[in-house]
Amino acid sequence: MNITVKNLTRYYGPVLAVDNISFEVRHGEILGFLGPNGAGKTTTMKVITSYLAPNKGQILVGDIDVEESPDIARRHIGYLPENNPLYQDMFVVDFLRYMAQLADVPAEKISKRINEMIDVCGLQEVKHKRIAHLSKGYQQRVGLAQALIHDPEILILDEPTTGLDPRQIIEIRELIKQIGKEKTVLLSSHILAEVEATCDRVVIINKGKIIADGTSSDLRSQLFQGQHYRIQIANKKLDEVETRIKHLPNMINYKVIDPGQNILSLQGKTDTDFARDIFNFAVQEGWVLTLLSPEQTKLEDIFIQLTSEN
Repeated sequence: MNITVKNLTRYYGPVLAVDNISFEVRHGEILGFLGPNGAGKTTTMKVITSYLAPNKGQILVGDIDVEESPDIARRHIGYLPENNPLYQDMFVVDFLRYMAQLADVPAEKISKRINEMIDVCGLQEVKHKRIAHLSKGYQQRVGLAQALIHDPEILILDEPTTGLDPRQIIEIRELIKQIGKEKTVLLSSHILAEVEATCDRVVIINKGKIIADGTSSDLRSQLFQGQHYRIQIANKKLDEVETRIKHLPNMINYKVIDPGQNILSLQGKTDTDFARDIFNFAVQEGWVLTLLSPEQTKLEDIFIQLTSEN
């Protein structure tokens, strides 16, 4: 089941939070929804889940108009908000039973669904504990379990790894990837490395507008064209290197990364053997080349460039 957002606009009083955005999340896809604080991510998610009404535009869950049929749409959506509102005094099993009842899971299927969610979300060791006594990581797992208890086709996760330690982040990431094989997943996160490792595609929103939509590799090739290498010259002064580096064949541009260590970043033309050009030029100039390494542009670099430009 797809999520289709068409020309969504949402105000808070006079403040424009989401400005005429459109995008689609396809079945079996994990979409990372990125943006700075206040960009409109959480507002968009709340409109998709029908917790907020749009001022303009349309949200479709499959063929269901969320504004016209919110109760029907919610049956197909599992939602984990950023603050993960759990009942702290309840035991895990009792909480999942209660959430299953709220989600209209048939009574004869509730026990089976609880057991499935305990297995899928790794809650076997804590299922009879009070939620208040669980670690942050286990509480996030309980939040995921409640979002999945009614077996929705769509899963919406707002900052699902907030406050987790590195090991817990890896565990939740792997769980989301597993779930994403069978469902449509929309998630927001400030941990860009995790988004790149988890998501099939990213949408970046800034000041209420979508400024990028594509895979990490697509965005990388659009914004950072050519080949990128990092070099270090050990036996020359930086000003000498800069004077000569301009004559390097097939180079588009360069920048100094660490002036104290003579480390530079070089951008070369696509479809050339730029690494060989660098090596041969260093030999020609009598440079001691102590570093020649390809640079991999990170999603963080893309995010910073796009949000800074906009």
